[in-house]
Amino acid sequence: MSTTLTRRLRQADVSQEKKVEAEAPDEQEDEDQDSGDCKAIRLTLMEEVLLLGLKDKEGYTSFWNDCISSGLRGGILIELALRGRVQLEAATLRKKRLTDRKVLLKSDTPTGDVLLDETLKHMKATDPAQTVQTWIELLTGETWNPFKLQYQLRNVRERVAKNLVEKGILTTEKQNFLLFDMTTHPVTNTTEKQRLVRKMQDSVLDRWVKDPHRMDKRTLALLVLAHYSDILENIFASLADDKYDVATNRSKELLERDPEVEAYKPSATEMIWAVLAAFNKS
Repeated sequence: MSTTLTRRLRQADVSQEKKVEAEAPDEQEDEDQDSGDCKAIRLTLMEEVLLLGLKDKEGYTSFWNDCISSGLRGGILIELALRGRVQLEAATLRKKRLTDRKVLLKSDTPTGDVLLDETLKHMKATDPAQTVQTWIELLTGETWNPFKLQYQLRNVRERVAKNLVEKGILTTEKQNFLLFDMTTHPVTNTTEKQRLVRKMQDSVLDRWVKDPHRMDKRTLALLVLAHYSDILENIFASLADDKYDVATNRSKELLERDPEVEAYKPSATEMIWAVLAAFNKS
């Protein structure tokens, strides 16, 4: 009798150990995903913005869209913050507003992404530190100071597109537009793009939580960036009329919140609201 009981206990222990081993990778994956540096995060915010902005077959963004450049640079700042490389300086009585607080370098450890690492080098070499709005202007080259044009990140769309080509989501083609030839990047992995579109749609429909601080941080950031990159319509275009109205109204309600109020709430990611404040001010 005791032998049988001992055998059962041992079997139960083995089963429990196997269960723990099976669960451990998922727990580690969650921890890595929170850090922002794990392979489970397939795309950066910049890559997601560009992918959502591209026309699938044509492989280029709208010629009338002059907002996506700033959106991509805003995505760089948020991505760096989510990866623990930068943060806003602490609020003081004199510098309480998000648009007045400087971006501080927490770590210059390379991320493995060329654009992110190039931005880190600029920030490390800049003294004094600059605000979010100033960094967006510097990185886009929209600065009045000719001595700071070296901070401009050049060919960002093309470099992000090449990253997506390497990840098997886009391809590269040459198209003739009467007077000139242009490199285009049609979508080849439509499954990945549709997954992203559905995730964004669900965030304001079936998985709507009303409170932005309960939303996934990357999803919230992408909604902000998509709106100010003028590509939010691309995300909701496939919805039926009734769901389209719900999605746009909820997005509008979220984006019209006061960043200065939201940034100081518990669990808020300040950089997301700082980028929103910078976009509102520009």
